[in-house]
Amino acid sequence: MSSIVVSHLSFAWPDDTPLFDGLTVTVGAGRTGLVAPNGAGKSALLKLIAGELTPTAGTVTVDGALGYLPQSLPYDASRTVADALGVAPVIAALDALAAGDAGDHVFAAIGDDWDVEERARAQLDRLGLAHVALDRPLGTLSGGEVVAIGLAGQLLKRPAVLLLDEPTNNLDGDGRDRLYTALDDFTGCLLVASHDRELLDRMDRITELRDGEIVSYGGNFTMYTEAVAEAQRVAEGNVRSAEQQLRREKREQQQARERAARRAGTAARNLADAGLPKIVAGARKRRAQESAGRIDGVNAARVDDAKARLDQAEQTLRDDDVLVLDLPDTAVPAGRDVMTVTALRAGHDGRVLFSGVDLSVRGPERIALTGPNGSGKSTLLRIISGEREPDDGRVRRADGRIAYLSQRLDLLDPHRTVAQSLAEAAPSLSHTRRMHLLARFLFHGDRIHLPVAALSGGERLRATLACVLYAEPAPQILLLDEPTNNLDLVSVGQLQSALNSYRGAFVVVSHDERFLAAIGVQRRWVLAGGRLTDVPVGRD
Repeated sequence: MSSIVVSHLSFAWPDDTPLFDGLTVTVGAGRTGLVAPNGAGKSALLKLIAGELTPTAGTVTVDGALGYLPQSLPYDASRTVADALGVAPVIAALDALAAGDAGDHVFAAIGDDWDVEERARAQLDRLGLAHVALDRPLGTLSGGEVVAIGLAGQLLKRPAVLLLDEPTNNLDGDGRDRLYTALDDFTGCLLVASHDRELLDRMDRITELRDGEIVSYGGNFTMYTEAVAEAQRVAEGNVRSAEQQLRREKREQQQARERAARRAGTAARNLADAGLPKIVAGARKRRAQESAGRIDGVNAARVDDAKARLDQAEQTLRDDDVLVLDLPDTAVPAGRDVMTVTALRAGHDGRVLFSGVDLSVRGPERIALTGPNGSGKSTLLRIISGEREPDDGRVRRADGRIAYLSQRLDLLDPHRTVAQSLAEAAPSLSHTRRMHLLARFLFHGDRIHLPVAALSGGERLRATLACVLYAEPAPQILLLDEPTNNLDLVSVGQLQSALNSYRGAFVVVSHDERFLAAIGVQRRWVLAGGRLTDVPVGRD
Protein backbone atom coordinates (compact mmCIF):
# COMPACT_ATOMS: atom_id res chain seq x y z
CA MET A 1 0.00 0.00 0.00
CA SER A 2 1.64 3.23 -1.18
CA SER A 3 1.35 6.21 1.15
CA ILE A 4 2.75 9.54 2.31
CA VAL A 5 3.28 10.20 6.03
CA VAL A 6 4.12 13.73 7.16
CA SER A 7 4.90 13.87 10.88
CA HIS A 8 5.36 17.04 13.00
CA LEU A 9 6.71 18.90 9.96
CA SER A 10 8.08 22.42 10.39
CA PHE A 11 9.46 24.65 7.66
CA ALA A 12 10.56 28.28 7.36
CA TRP A 13 11.65 30.29 4.35
CA PRO A 14 15.29 31.51 4.14
CA ASP A 15 14.29 34.84 5.75
CA ASP A 16 13.01 32.81 8.77
CA THR A 17 9.35 33.42 7.90
CA PRO A 18 7.57 30.31 9.25
CA LEU A 19 5.25 28.37 6.95
CA PHE A 20 4.53 25.11 8.80
CA ASP A 21 4.87 24.30 12.49
CA GLY A 22 4.23 20.71 13.55
CA LEU A 23 2.17 19.75 10.50
CA THR A 24 1.02 16.11 10.53
CA VAL A 25 -0.97 14.29 7.83
CA THR A 26 -1.18 10.85 6.24
CA VAL A 27 -2.19 10.37 2.60
CA GLY A 28 -3.05 6.81 1.68
CA ALA A 29 -3.76 5.02 -1.58
CA GLY A 30 -6.37 6.56 -3.84
CA ARG A 31 -6.92 10.07 -5.18
CA THR A 32 -6.50 13.03 -2.79
CA GLY A 33 -7.09 16.65 -3.75
CA LEU A 34 -5.08 19.32 -1.91
CA VAL A 35 -6.78 22.72 -1.68
CA ALA A 36 -5.63 25.92 0.02
CA PRO A 37 -5.63 29.70 -0.40
CA ASN A 38 -2.77 31.19 -2.42
CA GLY A 39 0.31 31.49 -0.22
CA ALA A 40 -0.79 28.81 2.26
CA GLY A 41 2.00 26.48 1.10
CA LYS A 42 0.51 23.86 -1.26
CA SER A 43 3.49 23.91 -3.62
CA ALA A 44 5.96 24.05 -0.72
CA LEU A 45 4.33 21.01 0.88
CA LEU A 46 4.61 19.03 -2.36
CA LYS A 47 8.27 20.06 -2.69
CA LEU A 48 8.93 18.94 0.89
CA ILE A 49 7.34 15.56 0.13
CA ALA A 50 9.33 15.31 -3.11
CA GLY A 51 12.58 16.15 -1.29
CA GLU A 52 13.18 19.40 -3.16
CA LEU A 53 12.94 21.37 0.11
CA THR A 54 14.35 20.37 3.50
CA PRO A 55 12.17 20.69 6.62
CA THR A 56 13.51 22.48 9.69
CA ALA A 57 11.95 19.76 11.86
CA GLY A 58 9.83 16.65 11.49
CA THR A 59 9.86 13.87 8.93
CA VAL A 60 8.37 12.94 5.56
CA THR A 61 8.09 9.26 4.65
CA VAL A 62 7.07 8.13 1.16
CA ASP A 63 6.23 4.45 0.73
CA GLY A 64 6.79 3.60 -2.94
CA ALA A 65 8.50 5.05 -6.01
CA LEU A 66 7.79 8.76 -6.33
CA GLY A 67 6.74 10.85 -9.33
CA TYR A 68 6.42 14.65 -9.09
CA LEU A 69 5.12 17.18 -11.63
CA PRO A 70 5.77 20.77 -10.42
CA GLN A 71 3.61 23.72 -11.34
CA SER A 72 6.42 25.40 -13.28
CA LEU A 73 8.28 22.86 -15.38
CA PRO A 74 12.02 23.25 -16.04
CA TYR A 75 11.96 24.50 -19.62
CA ASP A 76 14.66 24.55 -22.28
CA ALA A 77 13.34 25.20 -25.78
CA SER A 78 16.23 23.26 -27.36
CA ARG A 79 15.54 20.05 -25.42
CA THR A 80 13.64 17.31 -27.22
CA VAL A 81 10.48 15.50 -26.20
CA ALA A 82 12.60 12.42 -25.44
CA ASP A 83 14.76 14.54 -23.12
CA ALA A 84 11.69 15.81 -21.29
CA LEU A 85 10.31 12.29 -20.97
CA GLY A 86 13.62 11.13 -19.51
CA VAL A 87 14.02 8.41 -22.17
CA ALA A 88 16.64 10.01 -24.42
CA PRO A 89 19.65 8.10 -22.92
CA VAL A 90 17.89 4.73 -23.26
CA ILE A 91 16.79 5.43 -26.84
CA ALA A 92 20.33 6.53 -27.69
CA ALA A 93 21.65 3.26 -26.22
CA LEU A 94 19.11 1.22 -28.22
CA ASP A 95 20.16 3.07 -31.38
CA ALA A 96 23.82 2.36 -30.58
CA LEU A 97 23.06 -1.32 -30.07
CA ALA A 98 21.21 -1.44 -33.40
CA ALA A 99 24.30 0.12 -35.01
CA GLY A 100 26.51 -2.67 -33.67
CA ASP A 101 27.81 -1.26 -30.37
CA ALA A 102 27.40 -4.09 -27.83
CA GLY A 103 29.51 -2.61 -25.05
CA ASP A 104 28.67 -3.08 -21.39
CA HIS A 105 27.85 0.61 -21.06
CA VAL A 106 25.14 0.24 -23.72
CA PHE A 107 23.42 -2.63 -21.89
CA ALA A 108 23.79 -0.76 -18.59
CA ALA A 109 22.04 2.27 -20.09
CA ILE A 110 19.18 0.13 -21.43
CA GLY A 111 18.64 -1.91 -18.27
CA ASP A 112 15.15 -3.41 -18.38
CA ASP A 113 13.73 -0.66 -20.60
CA TRP A 114 13.84 -2.50 -23.91
CA ASP A 115 10.32 -1.32 -24.74
CA VAL A 116 10.82 2.27 -23.60
CA GLU A 117 10.10 3.80 -27.03
CA GLU A 118 6.84 1.87 -27.37
CA ARG A 119 5.80 2.83 -23.84
CA ALA A 120 6.71 6.48 -24.46
CA ARG A 121 4.65 6.54 -27.65
CA ALA A 122 1.72 4.89 -25.86
CA GLN A 123 1.75 7.51 -23.08
CA LEU A 124 1.96 10.36 -25.60
CA ASP A 125 -0.90 8.89 -27.63
CA ARG A 126 -2.99 8.50 -24.50
CA LEU A 127 -2.55 12.19 -23.68
CA GLY A 128 -3.43 13.35 -27.19
CA LEU A 129 0.14 13.81 -28.42
CA ALA A 130 0.18 11.14 -31.14
CA HIS A 131 1.38 13.76 -33.61
CA VAL A 132 4.46 14.70 -31.53
CA ALA A 133 7.76 13.08 -32.52
CA LEU A 134 10.23 12.11 -29.81
CA ASP A 135 12.97 14.21 -31.41
CA ARG A 136 10.82 17.35 -31.64
CA PRO A 137 12.18 20.40 -29.74
CA LEU A 138 10.05 21.65 -26.84
CA GLY A 139 10.25 25.17 -28.22
CA THR A 140 7.91 24.19 -31.04
CA LEU A 141 5.14 23.02 -28.66
CA SER A 142 2.38 24.91 -26.85
CA GLY A 143 2.37 25.33 -23.09
CA GLY A 144 -0.40 22.76 -22.75
CA GLU A 145 1.53 20.22 -24.81
CA VAL A 146 4.61 20.70 -22.61
CA VAL A 147 2.49 20.08 -19.49
CA ALA A 148 1.08 16.88 -21.04
CA ILE A 149 4.61 15.72 -21.88
CA GLY A 150 5.67 16.39 -18.30
CA LEU A 151 2.84 14.20 -17.04
CA ALA A 152 3.69 11.47 -19.56
CA GLY A 153 7.28 11.52 -18.29
CA GLN A 154 6.15 10.96 -14.72
CA LEU A 155 3.75 8.15 -15.67
CA LEU A 156 6.56 6.42 -17.59
CA LYS A 157 8.39 6.03 -14.27
CA ARG A 158 5.52 3.81 -13.09
CA PRO A 159 5.38 5.61 -9.72
CA ALA A 160 3.49 4.24 -6.73
CA VAL A 161 3.14 7.79 -5.35
CA LEU A 162 2.37 10.67 -7.73
CA LEU A 163 2.41 14.38 -6.80
CA LEU A 164 0.86 16.89 -9.22
CA ASP A 165 0.89 20.68 -8.77
CA GLU A 166 -1.87 22.45 -10.77
CA PRO A 167 -1.61 19.94 -13.66
CA THR A 168 -4.52 21.36 -15.71
CA ASN A 169 -3.11 24.88 -16.03
CA ASN A 170 -2.66 25.70 -19.74
CA LEU A 171 -4.53 22.56 -20.85
CA ASP A 172 -7.43 22.93 -23.28
CA GLY A 173 -10.70 21.06 -22.82
CA ASP A 174 -9.56 17.93 -24.65
CA GLY A 175 -6.25 17.93 -22.80
CA ARG A 176 -8.05 18.16 -19.47
CA ASP A 177 -10.35 15.27 -20.37
CA ARG A 178 -7.38 13.07 -21.27
CA LEU A 179 -5.62 13.97 -18.03
CA TYR A 180 -8.75 13.15 -16.06
CA THR A 181 -8.91 9.73 -17.73
CA ALA A 182 -5.23 9.03 -17.09
CA LEU A 183 -5.60 9.90 -13.40
CA ASP A 184 -8.80 7.85 -13.09
CA ASP A 185 -6.72 4.84 -14.13
CA PHE A 186 -3.88 5.54 -11.68
CA THR A 187 -3.97 2.92 -8.92
CA GLY A 188 -1.36 4.22 -6.48
CA CYS A 189 -1.29 7.15 -4.04
CA LEU A 190 -2.17 10.36 -5.90
CA LEU A 191 -1.91 13.82 -4.31
CA VAL A 192 -3.06 16.71 -6.53
CA ALA A 193 -2.83 20.40 -5.64
CA SER A 194 -5.41 22.13 -7.83
CA HIS A 195 -8.14 24.74 -8.15
CA ASP A 196 -9.75 22.83 -11.05
CA ARG A 197 -13.17 21.98 -9.64
CA GLU A 198 -13.84 19.35 -12.31
CA LEU A 199 -10.62 17.54 -11.41
CA LEU A 200 -11.26 17.89 -7.67
CA ASP A 201 -14.70 16.36 -8.10
CA ARG A 202 -12.96 13.18 -9.30
CA MET A 203 -11.02 12.81 -6.04
CA ASP A 204 -11.77 10.27 -3.29
CA ARG A 205 -11.02 12.80 -0.57
CA ILE A 206 -10.10 16.47 -0.15
CA THR A 207 -7.33 17.69 2.15
CA GLU A 208 -7.43 21.38 3.04
CA LEU A 209 -4.33 23.33 4.08
CA ARG A 210 -5.31 26.52 5.89
CA ASP A 211 -3.61 28.75 8.49
CA GLY A 212 -0.79 26.25 8.91
CA GLU A 213 -3.14 23.38 9.73
CA ILE A 214 -4.43 20.51 7.60
CA VAL A 215 -7.84 18.81 7.69
CA SER A 216 -9.08 15.92 5.53
CA TYR A 217 -12.65 15.47 4.28
CA GLY A 218 -14.05 12.26 2.85
CA GLY A 219 -15.59 12.52 -0.60
CA ASN A 220 -15.03 14.76 -3.61
CA PHE A 221 -14.92 18.56 -3.90
CA THR A 222 -18.69 19.02 -4.03
CA MET A 223 -19.05 17.06 -0.79
CA TYR A 224 -16.18 19.09 0.73
CA THR A 225 -17.86 22.42 -0.14
CA GLU A 226 -21.12 21.18 1.38
CA ALA A 227 -19.32 20.13 4.56
CA VAL A 228 -17.51 23.48 4.77
CA ALA A 229 -20.74 25.40 4.17
CA GLU A 230 -22.52 23.44 6.91
CA ALA A 231 -19.61 24.03 9.31
CA GLN A 232 -19.75 27.73 8.43
CA ARG A 233 -23.48 27.86 9.20
CA VAL A 234 -22.86 26.20 12.57
CA ALA A 235 -19.96 28.58 13.28
CA GLU A 236 -22.08 31.62 12.41
CA GLY A 237 -24.81 30.34 14.73
CA ASN A 238 -22.27 29.86 17.51
CA VAL A 239 -20.97 33.39 16.98
CA ARG A 240 -24.48 34.85 17.16
CA SER A 241 -25.19 32.86 20.33
CA ALA A 242 -21.88 33.95 21.90
CA GLU A 243 -22.58 37.60 20.99
CA GLN A 244 -26.02 37.40 22.63
CA GLN A 245 -24.51 35.80 25.74
CA LEU A 246 -21.86 38.52 25.93
CA ARG A 247 -24.52 41.23 25.65
CA ARG A 248 -26.55 39.56 28.44
CA GLU A 249 -23.53 39.31 30.76
CA LYS A 250 -22.58 42.93 30.13
CA ARG A 251 -26.17 44.03 30.75
CA GLU A 252 -26.35 42.04 34.01
CA GLN A 253 -22.97 43.45 35.08
CA GLN A 254 -24.21 47.00 34.47
CA GLN A 255 -27.48 46.34 36.28
CA ALA A 256 -25.61 44.82 39.26
CA ARG A 257 -23.37 47.90 39.47
CA GLU A 258 -26.41 50.20 39.35
CA ARG A 259 -28.12 48.19 42.14
CA ALA A 260 -24.96 48.28 44.23
CA ALA A 261 -24.70 52.05 43.72
CA ARG A 262 -28.34 52.53 44.79
CA ARG A 263 -27.84 50.33 47.87
CA ALA A 264 -24.66 52.20 48.78
CA GLY A 265 -26.48 55.54 48.53
CA THR A 266 -29.41 54.32 50.64
CA ALA A 267 -27.06 52.79 53.24
CA ALA A 268 -25.08 56.03 53.50
CA ARG A 269 -28.24 58.01 54.18
CA ASN A 270 -29.45 55.45 56.73
CA LEU A 271 -26.11 55.50 58.54
CA ALA A 272 -26.19 59.26 58.74
CA ASP A 273 -29.77 59.19 60.10
CA ALA A 274 -28.90 56.42 62.62
CA GLY A 275 -26.24 58.54 64.30
CA LEU A 276 -23.84 55.54 64.72
CA PRO A 277 -20.26 56.08 65.86
CA LYS A 278 -17.86 56.68 62.98
CA ILE A 279 -15.93 53.44 63.57
CA VAL A 280 -19.13 51.34 63.36
CA ALA A 281 -20.42 53.28 60.34
CA GLY A 282 -17.03 52.86 58.59
CA ALA A 283 -16.99 49.11 59.19
CA ARG A 284 -20.50 48.71 57.74
CA LYS A 285 -19.53 50.82 54.72
CA ARG A 286 -16.42 48.69 54.08
CA ARG A 287 -18.44 45.45 54.31
CA ALA A 288 -20.96 46.83 51.80
CA GLN A 289 -18.17 47.86 49.43
CA GLU A 290 -16.50 44.45 49.72
CA SER A 291 -19.80 42.68 49.00
CA ALA A 292 -20.39 44.92 45.96
CA GLY A 293 -16.84 44.24 44.79
CA ARG A 294 -17.32 40.47 45.06
CA ILE A 295 -20.55 40.66 43.04
CA ASP A 296 -18.86 42.87 40.44
CA GLY A 297 -15.93 40.44 40.27
CA VAL A 298 -18.28 37.52 39.62
CA ASN A 299 -20.03 39.48 36.86
CA ALA A 300 -16.69 40.57 35.36
CA ALA A 301 -15.56 36.92 35.26
CA ARG A 302 -18.77 35.99 33.48
CA VAL A 303 -18.19 38.77 30.93
CA ASP A 304 -14.61 37.56 30.39
CA ASP A 305 -15.86 33.99 29.90
CA ALA A 306 -18.44 35.22 27.38
CA LYS A 307 -15.72 37.16 25.53
CA ALA A 308 -13.52 34.04 25.43
CA ARG A 309 -16.40 31.97 24.04
CA LEU A 310 -17.02 34.63 21.38
CA ASP A 311 -13.33 34.69 20.44
CA GLN A 312 -13.31 30.91 20.18
CA ALA A 313 -16.46 30.93 18.04
CA GLU A 314 -15.06 33.62 15.74
CA GLN A 315 -11.87 31.61 15.20
CA THR A 316 -13.93 28.87 13.54
CA LEU A 317 -15.36 31.35 11.02
CA ARG A 318 -13.73 31.57 7.62
CA ASP A 319 -12.60 34.99 6.43
CA ASP A 320 -13.16 34.33 2.72
CA ASP A 321 -14.11 37.88 1.77
CA VAL A 322 -16.34 38.40 -1.25
CA LEU A 323 -16.11 41.36 -3.61
CA VAL A 324 -19.35 43.37 -3.71
CA LEU A 325 -19.07 46.03 -6.41
CA ASP A 326 -21.23 48.48 -8.32
CA LEU A 327 -19.80 49.59 -11.66
CA PRO A 328 -22.35 51.84 -13.38
CA ASP A 329 -19.71 53.66 -15.45
CA THR A 330 -18.94 50.45 -17.35
CA ALA A 331 -22.50 50.10 -18.70
CA VAL A 332 -22.88 49.55 -22.46
CA PRO A 333 -26.32 50.08 -24.06
CA ALA A 334 -27.93 46.95 -25.50
CA GLY A 335 -27.47 46.74 -29.25
CA ARG A 336 -24.54 49.14 -29.44
CA ASP A 337 -21.74 47.98 -31.75
CA VAL A 338 -18.66 47.62 -29.57
CA MET A 339 -16.31 45.88 -32.00
CA THR A 340 -16.45 44.30 -35.48
CA VAL A 341 -13.84 42.10 -37.17
CA THR A 342 -13.88 41.30 -40.88
CA ALA A 343 -11.82 38.72 -42.83
CA LEU A 344 -9.15 38.55 -40.15
CA ARG A 345 -5.98 36.52 -40.73
CA ALA A 346 -2.94 36.04 -38.47
CA GLY A 347 0.01 33.70 -38.20
CA HIS A 348 2.98 32.85 -36.00
CA ASP A 349 6.45 31.63 -36.99
CA GLY A 350 5.40 31.22 -40.61
CA ARG A 351 2.28 29.21 -39.71
CA VAL A 352 -1.24 30.52 -40.32
CA LEU A 353 -3.18 30.43 -37.05
CA PHE A 354 -6.54 31.48 -38.47
CA SER A 355 -8.01 33.20 -41.50
CA GLY A 356 -11.35 34.48 -42.72
CA VAL A 357 -12.49 35.33 -39.19
CA ASP A 358 -15.62 37.47 -39.01
CA LEU A 359 -17.10 38.42 -35.64
CA SER A 360 -18.84 41.20 -33.78
CA VAL A 361 -19.67 42.27 -30.24
CA ARG A 362 -22.87 44.22 -29.57
CA GLY A 363 -24.00 45.60 -26.25
CA PRO A 364 -22.99 44.07 -22.90
CA GLU A 365 -22.43 40.58 -24.33
CA ARG A 366 -20.58 37.93 -22.34
CA ILE A 367 -18.54 35.75 -24.68
CA ALA A 368 -16.30 32.73 -24.07
CA LEU A 369 -13.42 32.13 -26.49
CA THR A 370 -12.45 28.46 -26.47
CA GLY A 371 -10.40 26.10 -28.62
CA PRO A 372 -7.39 23.78 -28.57
CA ASN A 373 -4.00 24.89 -27.27
CA GLY A 374 -2.08 26.68 -30.00
CA SER A 375 -5.14 27.60 -32.05
CA GLY A 376 -4.47 31.34 -31.69
CA LYS A 377 -6.85 32.46 -28.93
CA SER A 378 -4.32 34.77 -27.25
CA THR A 379 -3.31 36.16 -30.63
CA LEU A 380 -6.93 36.98 -31.45
CA LEU A 381 -7.36 38.84 -28.14
CA ARG A 382 -4.19 40.84 -28.76
CA ILE A 383 -5.47 41.85 -32.20
CA ILE A 384 -8.87 42.87 -30.81
CA SER A 385 -7.15 44.96 -28.11
CA GLY A 386 -4.91 46.69 -30.66
CA GLU A 387 -1.72 45.29 -29.14
CA ARG A 388 -0.97 43.45 -32.39
CA GLU A 389 -1.85 44.18 -36.00
CA PRO A 390 -3.48 41.42 -38.08
CA ASP A 391 -1.72 40.02 -41.12
CA ASP A 392 -4.88 40.79 -43.07
CA GLY A 393 -8.43 41.94 -42.40
CA ARG A 394 -10.03 44.81 -40.55
CA VAL A 395 -10.89 45.59 -36.92
CA ARG A 396 -13.40 48.34 -36.15
CA ARG A 397 -13.60 49.43 -32.51
CA ALA A 398 -16.12 51.76 -30.89
CA ASP A 399 -14.96 54.87 -29.03
CA GLY A 400 -15.07 53.15 -25.63
CA ARG A 401 -11.87 51.86 -24.05
CA ILE A 402 -10.82 48.21 -24.42
CA ALA A 403 -8.95 46.66 -21.48
CA TYR A 404 -6.83 43.55 -22.01
CA LEU A 405 -5.72 41.31 -19.13
CA SER A 406 -3.11 38.85 -20.34
CA GLN A 407 -2.31 35.50 -18.73
CA ARG A 408 0.74 37.09 -17.10
CA LEU A 409 -1.26 39.87 -15.33
CA ASP A 410 1.48 42.29 -16.37
CA LEU A 411 -0.71 45.35 -16.94
CA LEU A 412 0.53 47.15 -13.80
CA ASP A 413 4.04 48.46 -13.16
CA PRO A 414 5.54 45.90 -10.73
CA HIS A 415 7.52 48.62 -8.92
CA ARG A 416 4.51 50.82 -8.14
CA THR A 417 2.37 50.25 -5.07
CA VAL A 418 -1.29 49.30 -5.24
CA ALA A 419 -2.29 52.83 -4.18
CA GLN A 420 0.00 54.45 -6.76
CA SER A 421 -1.35 52.17 -9.49
CA LEU A 422 -4.95 53.20 -8.83
CA ALA A 423 -3.97 56.87 -8.59
CA GLU A 424 -2.37 56.61 -12.02
CA ALA A 425 -5.39 54.82 -13.52
CA ALA A 426 -7.99 57.15 -11.97
CA PRO A 427 -6.28 60.51 -11.28
CA SER A 428 -9.51 62.49 -10.86
CA LEU A 429 -10.69 60.41 -7.90
CA SER A 430 -10.02 61.88 -4.47
CA HIS A 431 -7.59 60.14 -2.13
CA THR A 432 -10.48 59.20 0.18
CA ARG A 433 -12.47 57.71 -2.70
CA ARG A 434 -9.47 55.66 -3.89
CA MET A 435 -8.88 54.29 -0.39
CA HIS A 436 -12.56 53.35 -0.18
CA LEU A 437 -12.39 51.55 -3.53
CA LEU A 438 -9.25 49.63 -2.57
CA ALA A 439 -10.97 48.52 0.63
CA ARG A 440 -13.84 47.17 -1.51
CA PHE A 441 -11.22 45.19 -3.42
CA LEU A 442 -10.05 43.83 -0.04
CA PHE A 443 -6.88 45.93 0.29
CA HIS A 444 -6.58 47.20 3.85
CA GLY A 445 -3.89 48.84 5.96
CA ASP A 446 -0.32 48.40 4.78
CA ARG A 447 -1.37 46.11 1.88
CA ILE A 448 -2.17 49.18 -0.26
CA HIS A 449 1.47 50.31 0.03
CA LEU A 450 2.98 47.03 -1.20
CA PRO A 451 4.60 47.03 -4.64
CA VAL A 452 2.66 45.03 -7.23
CA ALA A 453 5.62 42.64 -7.55
CA ALA A 454 5.16 41.58 -3.90
CA LEU A 455 1.50 40.62 -4.28
CA SER A 456 0.15 37.07 -4.45
CA GLY A 457 -1.61 35.91 -7.60
CA GLY A 458 -5.05 36.67 -6.16
CA GLU A 459 -3.98 40.08 -4.86
CA ARG A 460 -2.41 41.01 -8.20
CA LEU A 461 -5.63 40.07 -9.98
CA ARG A 462 -7.70 42.20 -7.57
CA ALA A 463 -5.31 45.16 -7.94
CA THR A 464 -5.43 44.86 -11.74
CA LEU A 465 -9.23 44.65 -11.74
CA ALA A 466 -9.48 47.73 -9.50
CA CYS A 467 -7.27 49.74 -11.85
CA VAL A 468 -9.01 48.46 -14.99
CA LEU A 469 -12.62 48.77 -13.85
CA TYR A 470 -12.24 52.23 -12.29
CA ALA A 471 -9.86 53.63 -14.91
CA GLU A 472 -10.76 56.81 -16.75
CA PRO A 473 -12.57 56.30 -19.02
CA ALA A 474 -14.21 53.09 -17.80
CA PRO A 475 -13.73 50.12 -20.16
CA GLN A 476 -16.57 49.21 -22.51
CA ILE A 477 -15.08 45.81 -23.29
CA LEU A 478 -12.85 43.51 -21.23
CA LEU A 479 -10.57 40.88 -22.76
CA LEU A 480 -9.38 38.24 -20.29
CA ASP A 481 -6.90 35.50 -21.18
CA GLU A 482 -7.08 32.47 -18.83
CA PRO A 483 -7.79 34.69 -15.79
CA THR A 484 -8.25 31.77 -13.35
CA ASN A 485 -4.82 30.21 -13.94
CA ASN A 486 -2.89 29.97 -10.66
CA LEU A 487 -5.76 31.46 -8.64
CA ASP A 488 -7.01 29.75 -5.52
CA LEU A 489 -10.71 28.95 -5.22
CA VAL A 490 -11.45 32.02 -3.07
CA SER A 491 -9.82 34.31 -5.66
CA VAL A 492 -11.79 32.62 -8.46
CA GLY A 493 -14.96 33.42 -6.53
CA GLN A 494 -13.85 37.04 -6.14
CA LEU A 495 -13.18 37.28 -9.88
CA GLN A 496 -16.66 35.88 -10.57
CA SER A 497 -18.16 38.56 -8.29
CA ALA A 498 -16.28 41.34 -10.10
CA LEU A 499 -17.30 40.13 -13.55
CA ASN A 500 -20.91 39.71 -12.48
CA SER A 501 -20.88 43.37 -11.35
CA TYR A 502 -19.33 44.55 -14.64
CA ARG A 503 -21.90 46.08 -17.02
CA GLY A 504 -19.90 46.16 -20.22
CA ALA A 505 -19.02 43.45 -22.75
CA PHE A 506 -16.30 40.90 -22.18
CA VAL A 507 -14.51 38.10 -24.03
CA VAL A 508 -12.84 35.55 -21.79
CA VAL A 509 -10.51 32.68 -22.71
CA SER A 510 -11.00 29.81 -20.27
CA HIS A 511 -11.25 26.03 -20.19
CA ASP A 512 -13.03 26.09 -16.81
CA GLU A 513 -16.64 25.34 -17.70
CA ARG A 514 -17.90 25.97 -14.16
CA PHE A 515 -16.30 29.40 -14.15
CA LEU A 516 -17.85 30.23 -17.54
CA ALA A 517 -21.29 29.17 -16.29
CA ALA A 518 -20.87 31.23 -13.09
CA ILE A 519 -20.16 34.47 -15.02
CA GLY A 520 -23.19 34.07 -17.28
CA VAL A 521 -21.55 33.49 -20.66
CA GLN A 522 -24.10 34.05 -23.44
CA ARG A 523 -22.08 33.24 -26.56
CA ARG A 524 -19.15 30.99 -27.36
CA TRP A 525 -16.53 31.50 -30.04
CA VAL A 526 -14.74 28.24 -30.87
CA LEU A 527 -11.39 28.73 -32.61
CA ALA A 528 -10.15 25.50 -34.18
CA GLY A 529 -8.57 24.40 -37.43
CA GLY A 530 -7.87 27.98 -38.46
CA ARG A 531 -11.57 28.93 -38.36
CA LEU A 532 -13.79 30.62 -35.81
CA THR A 533 -17.31 29.33 -35.18
CA ASP A 534 -20.03 31.12 -33.23
CA VAL A 535 -21.65 28.37 -31.13
CA PRO A 536 -24.77 28.88 -28.96
CA VAL A 537 -24.16 28.39 -25.24
CA GLY A 538 -24.76 24.79 -24.20
CA ARG A 539 -23.40 23.32 -27.43
CA ASP A 540 -19.83 22.45 -28.46
